[in-house]
Amino acid sequence: MLTVDSTVLVRLVTNDEPKEAKRAAALFSGNKIYLPLTVLLETEWVLRYAYRLAPEVIAKSLRGVLGLTNVTVSNPLELNRALHLYEQGLDFAEALNVTTANGATTLKTLDSGLVKRARSAGISGVTLL
Repeated sequence: MLTVDSTVLVRLVTNDEPKEAKRAAALFSGNKIYLPLTVLLETEWVLRYAYRLAPEVIAKSLRGVLGLTNVTVSNPLELNRALHLYEQGLDFAEALNVTTANGATTLKTLDSGLVKRARSAGISGVTLL
């Protein structure tokens, strides 16, 4: 098994550099790949800020990669929930914080916007400090 960084994942998803995208696709088709949450987080950031992709497009792209039988991640259920919350308006990092809280029932924050977005997404455990 091997892992990749966000540059490989971005090329695979965007295909904006055909030669690099072809190498990325070959790597994914011929190997077992582990994707750390940090790589997914950085990939989302690059796709959102550099490529100006909408959250729905990013979530669909990441789900496509995560759906490959040779790709594994830690916390797959939490990651799926985070992608769902991301599509409902939470920032991807916020969604990961909420879903991978390791059993914690409350997330304290100084960000009132996060509290509002969490409530809109049906999450009650995000409260102001």
